[in-house]
Amino acid sequence: MSDLNTKELLEAGVHFGHLTRKWNPKMAPYILMEENGIHLIDLNKTLAKLDEAKAAIKNIVKSGKKVLFVATKKQAKELVAEEAKRVNMPFVTERWLGGMLTNFATVRKSIKKMQNFEKMSQDGTYQNISKRERLMIDREKIKLEKLLGGIADLNRIPSALFIVDSKREHIAVAEAQRLNIPIFAIVDTNSDPSKVDYPIPANDDAAKSIYLITREFANAIIEGMQERKEKMDKEDDKQEVTVEESN
Repeated sequence: MSDLNTKELLEAGVHFGHLTRKWNPKMAPYILMEENGIHLIDLNKTLAKLDEAKAAIKNIVKSGKKVLFVATKKQAKELVAEEAKRVNMPFVTERWLGGMLTNFATVRKSIKKMQNFEKMSQDGTYQNISKRERLMIDREKIKLEKLLGGIADLNRIPSALFIVDSKREHIAVAEAQRLNIPIFAIVDTNSDPSKVDYPIPANDDAAKSIYLITREFANAIIEGMQERKEKMDKEDDKQEVTVEESN
């Protein structure tokens, strides 16, 4: 069950949707009412869908898989990056590069290039090239780190995506759909919830709302990781007992 309650969600403005004229009819099941030309989200539905998402992500993480956090809108970038770092998961908070999932091999080459630049600066190679070349490399390194720094340790395609604003991140959604990667997403009243596997109806514009949902999702990842560790520790203990008995 979620550690949140409807009072906390109300205070964070999680229930505020978009103007009624901007709504997506597929969000109707999650809309409570209309007030002053704005759709209000049913927070009981938010909590129920959040619990559903948390249970699913725990199962994915328990098997040691990676979840990619995606949020490129200004008010979400920093806080989503912090939550992703807290749970040691990759993240994209700058521009989503087309083909980041569907052409992952090419993206890995760019990551390797970025890592080689870092190696050059540490092993003394920089000293043997001209000042102009160093300047060009530094510029490219900064650019690559900005775009790919959050996925530097991602060696394979992630097993799930957590997205803030599925409408804005439609390219990421389309790529994940194509590869059958489960999508967890905060969906506002202007989004299409049918395009994601685990929609969490909530305000995807207010920083407080984004933070509450992202934090809760990240906490579920921590729980899944802890359960995985406990299971592995028990298996190690069993193996030790078996070895002792055989001796």
